[in-house]
Amino acid sequence: MASESLDSLYQEMVLDHYKKPRNFRLLENADIHSEGFNPFCGDRVVLTAKLDQQGIISEVGFKGEGCAISQSSASMMTEAIQNRTLAEAKELVTVFKEMMQGKMLDQKEEDGLGSLVILQGVREYPVRIKCALLTWSTLQDAILEQEK
Repeated sequence: MASESLDSLYQEMVLDHYKKPRNFRLLENADIHSEGFNPFCGDRVVLTAKLDQQGIISEVGFKGEGCAISQSSASMMTEAIQNRTLAEAKELVTVFKEMMQGKMLDQKEEDGLGSLVILQGVREYPVRIKCALLTWSTLQDAILEQEK
């Protein structure tokens, strides 16, 4: 795919998720509750999720404020982790963070990320990588807390 097409798709997806965030709500009686803050730019996020009897993320929601990248990444992440186990979500966090830090992904990893791969466009703006990673780090903290 041409670079211009990727840039256009990146902008389109980020704006779509920013203007119409998915799962933009906090869940009552959530099994997971975690908050994240980026002191560099002021982005904030609160992540909540419910687990079913098998440990699968049955519902997920977030509330936040910040730039289009942080909020879009949060929206996309909530869609990606829905109906996954905590172990699967943890693996997704690892692969996403590696991608954002510049690792070249193999086909299996790219397939696992699905449309999240488009967020690698953020790497062109190094100071914004933390914005894209905020909700992912918040999820990682929540998973580590659940594992205790």
